[in-house]
Amino acid sequence: MLAYLDHHATTPCDPAVVDAMAPWWTEQFANPASRLYRPALEAAAAVAMAQGQVARALGASPEMVIFTSGATEANNLALKGVCEAALQAGTGPSQGPPRRRLVSLVSEHRAVLDPLAYLERHGFPLTLLPIGPKGQVNLEQLDQALGPDVLLLSVMAANNEIGVVAPLPAIAALCKAQGVLLHCDAAQAAGHIPLSMADLEIDLLSISGHKLYGPKGIGALLVRPGVPLAPQLHGGNQQDGLRAGTLPVPLVVGLGAALEHAMADREARAQRLGVLRDQLWEGLAGLGGLERNGDPQACLPHNLNITVAGVDGTQLHQRLRRQIAVSSGSACSQGSPSPVLAALGRTRQEAAASIRFGLGRATSAEEIALAIATVREAIHGLRA
Repeated sequence: MLAYLDHHATTPCDPAVVDAMAPWWTEQFANPASRLYRPALEAAAAVAMAQGQVARALGASPEMVIFTSGATEANNLALKGVCEAALQAGTGPSQGPPRRRLVSLVSEHRAVLDPLAYLERHGFPLTLLPIGPKGQVNLEQLDQALGPDVLLLSVMAANNEIGVVAPLPAIAALCKAQGVLLHCDAAQAAGHIPLSMADLEIDLLSISGHKLYGPKGIGALLVRPGVPLAPQLHGGNQQDGLRAGTLPVPLVVGLGAALEHAMADREARAQRLGVLRDQLWEGLAGLGGLERNGDPQACLPHNLNITVAGVDGTQLHQRLRRQIAVSSGSACSQGSPSPVLAALGRTRQEAAASIRFGLGRATSAEEIALAIATVREAIHGLRA
């Protein structure tokens, strides 16, 4: 038995989502952009229904939803699209001197940091703020970083490694007060915690299907009306000209269904997984020499990230992978030491000897017991 506890890397596609997608692969395969015959109109209606499902789940309206290949493309469209639109307009979101500076955190995902680095090389100064020992940004420091020259702030809703949930209401208020656009990478948060663009006054929001029990290869960018955005893919007028290319109707349907199912069991799932997560931590904490990474009071209910002192990280994970599927950081890091843990002050060796547990919809008490026993055995063996 291998206990899969890496749900931050990806989640299994829910059987109900697979069923919802099934007819759109073969029976109802028409192009939703054709619109000249009934099958195409039915495909367009399915896309519209999915837009509505996504919008309802995230406190938005259907016309705000742009389907993408995932959160990475959504982040690129948001960041590059806003910057290019600002160049075309000659200014930022308000009147006055041109806004060009971008602000973010050192703990963001590479799908945000890499596009920001690209934009910095093309004339958009970048300010990356540190995080505190519990993984949160200092709001006073953030307020000081924002100003009349800042075009956009990008902050993820929940960290993909340590599960820390950002204080978005306070962050959004700071942005609004200074006329700064707010982009939020919500790949790890959507479908897992309450998240409303309307309530939080978020300008751009990125999501990914495979993080919430939907299919891989689909995501969305939600854009508040009035936010200037330049398309990054050209070759057609699909999606109001903001993202060219034939829409993958089965995947679009799958994303809508996945979000609808995630919203239906979100509260019960969060409560159950939070209990299991706490049992996991309590079962491991007694080993001694373990430190929890991130703020336990503001954390995704299905996340636990720990550092194990005094052991070799490579050997630790070699022993763990026989029984449990866990990671030491982001799946996109490809084995490199976690920059998020480095930002918390962990050394390279400590980061390598860290474990990220990501619980999921199917995680059982038996798997938690197996994880506790496996980690205990591995640590005892290495320390001996």
